[in-house]
Amino acid sequence: MFKMTKNEGIPDRLLRVLAAVILTVTAFFWVGGIWSIVLYVLAVISLFTAATGFCGLYVPLKISTFKPEAKTNHLLAGSIIVITIAVAIAGSYYSAFFTRKFFLEDFNRMNQPYKQTLFETGQGKRAEAIANYDKLVVEHKRFQDKYFSYRPYSLRGDKQFVADVTKVAGIITAIESGVRTGDLAQTHKDLEAIRPIYQDLLKRNGFSMLAVYLVDFHDAMEKVLEPAAAKDTAGVMTAYGDADAKLKAVEEAANDDEIKAIRAALEAILAAAKNGQADALPDLGSKLKSSFVKVYLKRG
Repeated sequence: MFKMTKNEGIPDRLLRVLAAVILTVTAFFWVGGIWSIVLYVLAVISLFTAATGFCGLYVPLKISTFKPEAKTNHLLAGSIIVITIAVAIAGSYYSAFFTRKFFLEDFNRMNQPYKQTLFETGQGKRAEAIANYDKLVVEHKRFQDKYFSYRPYSLRGDKQFVADVTKVAGIITAIESGVRTGDLAQTHKDLEAIRPIYQDLLKRNGFSMLAVYLVDFHDAMEKVLEPAAAKDTAGVMTAYGDADAKLKAVEEAANDDEIKAIRAALEAILAAAKNGQADALPDLGSKLKSSFVKVYLKRG
């Protein structure tokens, strides 16, 4: 009869508990479908082997970390337990935060060509509308495929999510002929139907439009910060226009003292670039980034 003989030492078993926590956090927050199941199974196996002190994989490999006469290193054991608890708490907090952030980034990547297509159809610019519509089709398909198979924690309870995204996909498909050869004014009106669907989706899942605009501004801000760090005055002035436009959207959603601090920092960079104060740009860039991060961590 097969007998499980302990072949794991205390540090080995504690590290398996830590591994189980990491696997569980990853499965819960970061992946979906079959991969989440695989990680959960591995977490259970890791916990089981830690609890029993026996690893079946060690047997054919003739490995054993078990030392029957060794004294437990309480300092090491205590340290691993503290680290495991810290990983569980911090991992859960930051996973919830960053999965929201990455969802908004994906949403904005899809929403940008939507806004451009909406604008171009409203202006009657067919060639530009077609170019942006083609980008919208690709980006919305990518967005749909990703979030139908994986749902971030903050959207996991939204039973209407799939129906809403599917409805938007139907609208995008239906307006193709209008964009390419039809009445652009009517197509513009048809496209407008997408906006309230996604606004409601974001609102019911706790995303403010301010959060959406902040993520949108972040990408434009980074294009200012890069030349600022390189003391490139011309690059700063070139990148300023897009950052200014994105920040105006933020200001329309909220324009309190914290948002005004971001505006002041952005304008200070532009002023330094215009005045040829290249050496001042890196520090001003750091101030802009810190003022943005302060707002984003609280309200993003």
